[in-house]
Amino acid sequence: MALGDLMAASRFSQSTTAVSNHLEEFTENGTHVEEDGESSVHSSSSIASVSNNNNTNARDLTETASSSYAEMTTTTSMAYFPQTIVLCELRHDGFEDCIPAGPSDSGLVSKWRPRDRMKTGCVALVLCLNINVDPPDVIKISPCARMECWIDPFSMTQQKALETIGRSLNQQYERWQPKARYKYSLDPTVDEVKKLCTTCRKYAKSERVLFHYNGHGVPKPTPNGEIWLFNKSYTQYIPLPISDLDSWLKTPSIYVFDCSAAGLIVSAFIQLQDYSSSTSGAPTRDCVLLGACEAHETLPQSAEFPADVFTSCLTTPIKMALRWFCTRSLLHESFDYSLIDRIPGRQTDRKTLLGELNWIFTAVTDTIAWNVLPHDLFQRLFRQDLLVASLFRNFLLAERIMRSANCSPISYPMLPPTHQHHMWDAWDMASEICLSQLPTLLEDPNAEFQPSPFFTEQLTAFEVWLDHGSEHKKPPEQLPIVLQVLLSQCHRFRALVLLGRFLDMGPWAVELALSVGIFPYVLKLLQTTTPELRQILVFIWTKILALDKSCQVDLVKDGGHAYFIRFLDSVEAYPEQRAMAAFVLAIIVDGHRRGQETCIEAGLIHVCLKHLQCSSPNEAQTEPLFLQWICLCLGKLWEDFSEAQQLGLQADAPDILAPLLSEPQPEVRAAAVFALGTALDIGFDTSRDGNEDEDCDDDEKVRAEVSIIKNLLSVVSDGSPLVRAEVAVALSRFAFGHNKHLKSVAASYWKPQSGSVLTSLPSFAVKGSSSGYTTPTHYMSHGSIVPSPIAPLLRVGNDSQPLVRDGRVSTSSPLATSGIMHGSPLSDDSSLHSDSGAPNDSVSNGVLHHSRRKALDNALYSQCVLATCNLAKDPSPRVASLGRRVLSVIGIEQVVAKSVKPAGTSARLGESAASSRLAGLARSSSWFELNGGAHLPLTFRTPPVSPPRPSYLTGMRRVCSLEFRPHLINSPDSGLAGPLLASAGPSGASERSFLPQSMIYNWSCGHFSKPLLTAMDDSEDIIARREEREKLALDHIVKCQHSSVSKLHNQIASWDTKFETGTKTALLQPFLPVVIASDENERIRVWNYEEATLLNSFSNHDYPDKGVSKLCLVNEFDENMLLVASNDGNIRIWKDYTSKGQQKLVTAFASIQGRRPGAHGVNAVVDWQQQSGYLFSSGAISSIMAWDLDKEQLVKTISLPQDSSISALVGVNSQNQFFILRPGVVELLILFLKFMEVNLLLVLLMVMSDYMIFVLPRSTHSLFPELVRLVTETRPHTQRVERVVGIGFQPGLEPAKIVSASQAGNIQFLDMRRAKNTYLTIDAHRGSLTALAVHRHAPLIASGSAKQLIKVFNLEGDPLGTIRYYPTFMAQKIGSVSCLTFHPYQVLLAAGAADACVSIYADEISPPR
Repeated sequence: MALGDLMAASRFSQSTTAVSNHLEEFTENGTHVEEDGESSVHSSSSIASVSNNNNTNARDLTETASSSYAEMTTTTSMAYFPQTIVLCELRHDGFEDCIPAGPSDSGLVSKWRPRDRMKTGCVALVLCLNINVDPPDVIKISPCARMECWIDPFSMTQQKALETIGRSLNQQYERWQPKARYKYSLDPTVDEVKKLCTTCRKYAKSERVLFHYNGHGVPKPTPNGEIWLFNKSYTQYIPLPISDLDSWLKTPSIYVFDCSAAGLIVSAFIQLQDYSSSTSGAPTRDCVLLGACEAHETLPQSAEFPADVFTSCLTTPIKMALRWFCTRSLLHESFDYSLIDRIPGRQTDRKTLLGELNWIFTAVTDTIAWNVLPHDLFQRLFRQDLLVASLFRNFLLAERIMRSANCSPISYPMLPPTHQHHMWDAWDMASEICLSQLPTLLEDPNAEFQPSPFFTEQLTAFEVWLDHGSEHKKPPEQLPIVLQVLLSQCHRFRALVLLGRFLDMGPWAVELALSVGIFPYVLKLLQTTTPELRQILVFIWTKILALDKSCQVDLVKDGGHAYFIRFLDSVEAYPEQRAMAAFVLAIIVDGHRRGQETCIEAGLIHVCLKHLQCSSPNEAQTEPLFLQWICLCLGKLWEDFSEAQQLGLQADAPDILAPLLSEPQPEVRAAAVFALGTALDIGFDTSRDGNEDEDCDDDEKVRAEVSIIKNLLSVVSDGSPLVRAEVAVALSRFAFGHNKHLKSVAASYWKPQSGSVLTSLPSFAVKGSSSGYTTPTHYMSHGSIVPSPIAPLLRVGNDSQPLVRDGRVSTSSPLATSGIMHGSPLSDDSSLHSDSGAPNDSVSNGVLHHSRRKALDNALYSQCVLATCNLAKDPSPRVASLGRRVLSVIGIEQVVAKSVKPAGTSARLGESAASSRLAGLARSSSWFELNGGAHLPLTFRTPPVSPPRPSYLTGMRRVCSLEFRPHLINSPDSGLAGPLLASAGPSGASERSFLPQSMIYNWSCGHFSKPLLTAMDDSEDIIARREEREKLALDHIVKCQHSSVSKLHNQIASWDTKFETGTKTALLQPFLPVVIASDENERIRVWNYEEATLLNSFSNHDYPDKGVSKLCLVNEFDENMLLVASNDGNIRIWKDYTSKGQQKLVTAFASIQGRRPGAHGVNAVVDWQQQSGYLFSSGAISSIMAWDLDKEQLVKTISLPQDSSISALVGVNSQNQFFILRPGVVELLILFLKFMEVNLLLVLLMVMSDYMIFVLPRSTHSLFPELVRLVTETRPHTQRVERVVGIGFQPGLEPAKIVSASQAGNIQFLDMRRAKNTYLTIDAHRGSLTALAVHRHAPLIASGSAKQLIKVFNLEGDPLGTIRYYPTFMAQKIGSVSCLTFHPYQVLLAAGAADACVSIYADEISPPR
């Protein structure tokens, strides 16, 4: 874990602090205290050293580990404290709270796409120049602007000039849109304009039409917005209303009005739009208008401008901009303006002077528009239509130039002012640099053109923004320039790297880049073969697809998938980058059939499987993220695509994926489960024809299905809820495809015949997988009872039905007859004539009508039902909800046991009531209703109970084939039972939504939405907080070890927890004045004992089986979490548990796998080792299970003798040791973990029954070696019938000296290095000892009694105090002590009592914080 490594490295680099361990060697005479307080002494022989017959290795080890207490001091460095941090990955953040959303293909994220790509198909040019005749309302100055389209109309004849100007304007527009059809009309009449407009609209069809009007030879528009044309004889000006023009051109259209008072036309058009939309209710028409000036303005007449300055800006912007700039720059005195017409190069060639100027101008105007305009308007005007975008870029120039002549161009939609934007300064500078080279380039044809530094400088500005910018600051204005730079090879790589850095800042950055228009550029770049661009392009596409999945269509259409497949198969790329390529390919094939087909044709399956097969540890594919995404890519590739599934099975994909189920990373295991689950063909592929069904059930496919299901069952009890959730989803697919067979097997569990599935059930027990997992059937022998997971299969409606105590249905029970099963009267032909236990093929079985499946082995179905029942009771609410969904797919539901009078049928049969036995089988509420049931499309009806029938089999056939119709179960007291099995109702399009959906894919996609190039910025705060806590803890440890505690009876706080069943266990937080307590009902309450306030109260779970075993803190020095271990072995870990109502379940799993036959409960005991990250669990089982919480994986099951029953277990974090207890016997298991570069040295010291075992490893890579040898033996407690209550290491974390207390009341002090282990005995209580607590660092031991007192001793056995009463006026006695716990670093004792009171005692009245 990167964060843990970072922190560990920081911790180990700190200076060390010596902490003395002032624990003296004791005399041979040990003192004990009787219940009445009198002292007596037990004589003890001298403590000898380890006998010679002890194993030499053991002696060396113990002598090295610890010398005599008198001489030993413990050097404690920062490494003294646990460095491991667990359960802080992405998967632990709100797994139970919300369903993660993967990349979206609709909604807000696709706003960046232009809604309707459009092009201008036809251009109508109308020129009303009437050369040599001035309009009556214009008085021209002298000299006056005369140029039209850069042509002097007076330099040639009138008609020739008119035609030349018309052709020239046509050519100027053609450069912006070469493929459009152009028509121009010179000095036209109204009829000619009408004909021109209707012709253009007819040709353009639904495309845009551009109408350009030059009115320099006619009067200004009228106040009503009419433009002027001519009559045929040119003797009159004829007005043309804008409404007529609009009716001829229709929509979409764009108008350019180059005439004085053009604002009048725009205003009239807006009024027309408003009127038409208000009267007809039609949406606003797609029309765009550009006008040369406001309504009150006339066109500039200065000779420095052409007469059509507005048109010149729109159609020849570079020439116009340079001419205008030269008159205002330092060049105006020395520069020859005629050179501007001779600028070398082409506008489309960026390596020439003219091309670079055009490129810079485009970048500048795009940047101005993107930074000033609203994004929606920018998209519409600058990204929808190429010609419109060009005209609006040039319109920004027109505004700048014409405002210098006191003229304000106008547009609709209206744009904000842009003429003073600072990017114009950058344009001026670039223009000056380029123009300064112009004379040299024209004089010397061989002179080399020097590119402008404009783009380099702008990229540098963008880089500066990346160093200091964020989502909450103004966006980088250079983003459109970065897009332009991608067109240039010389700047491309740097631009892509900077773009990647920007996209990594978050989804907001990706959306900004897409809104600028980056998408077509990076799509085009996938056609390049430049090797240095591959990695950054893959990264950029990863970021884009993490936001918007809809790009998959574009990638497949352009063949982009091949680029990523090649990259995935390249060995020189880093594994993280190849994981990104796998992610991109997974998005491409996600729900996209065309994408699946093209990727299969490109051989993606074989590429993925090839990399999974490589097993060398030095290979790149061992990177977990890469393995994870290879699996997810495969899963998405063949999801609901039978052709791909068959190809995968032919390539032995299940066998290749199976080893990944034991990978240390839960995400990899979950992804492998996902890939295996989607490889199951369940008939969702609608593209295949019916003939393929004949081949779909061949033997090879059946074998593959069996292999897949067995692999899935091997991880059904995985430590990570993420993995178990995927197993549930995969099993739901299997249950969907094999619904009828699973129903039949589930029903057969209650068949009373000797040959039923029930009796042969244990033979299908799933063996432990390579990772050490076993299923709950592990301990079942032939003919044994049905384990608890089977109970949910019973649907019980009448408490009088007799059930045997072991869970089997008696032969006389109505459950074993057809009456309660089929829900119909006696005669039922549909079931009587069935010839198998499975549903009739002729009967529609809901969702199963679309395929004919070959039945697998019933043993496999039995295992699936068992596994599903376990999932439905999972400690993780989300996994349990998924498990119940799977049960409903099969048709199994658990209901409440109703308390009703015995039915007449039962009475006639002489059946006795068995409600007490039934209670063990029935839950407090229906699984179906408990969580998520309301969201299922399943409905059930209550069938009437029929008289018992002799044929059990017939009734069972009926229940399998019956399709239950919707009906509410609304008669709870009728004595009727609901159906045992129900078939799924929905089919067709709704089948997909009926099944639970996978979460690992969306969870994994979230990784790429987060920043990948920058480290978490809160790591410094985490390190600082940890350093502060470590220093505080060290200070307290020194005080504890030097303290001389005289008594410990000052009650500083008392808390009535209001627990109905009393306090079961308590825990003191190390760095906050907080105590956590729990009762038998697993109600957890958190209390601040300084402020006397209740901080939080919540239930650990909602299941009826209650009982808490232990509370522990995980990540004590960091953001600590609360580990709650239940009696049944279930572990739940909570964060934010001190905030009211804010507690969140981080993870949950069952730490006990299986139980011994006949055992009533597990009575689990656990120990958490922060230093190693291991959790050990045991109980009334024949094994100890070691879990790695970082991997969330069972790493080893240590077998014990068959009759073992562990009652307590305690550990030390400095050396990673723990002890286990059995009734009457100390069972000792010490783990010395010494970390080396390659091997993990492990020593196991185990005292079991009457002997001790040392386990010394050979040189091995495995975590737990198998070499076991007998070393010595000990029996500290002679009362074999009494239960050992507690055990602990003596203060100072000594690995060899321990304290053990039994229920008989005696406390034993043991030194495991001595031949006679027990060197001191204290008879603390007489047969009533209920709790033991040993301080980690202070020489204190406390014991509690059921006789309402607490005793505190030092390590010499001297009593330091007895607590009997509460410090109240009436001196009330304390309750029966149920739990004791010391503060880890302070001299504080918390005691919980059966009267629900928790008291905290200190040696001082106000202890230090």
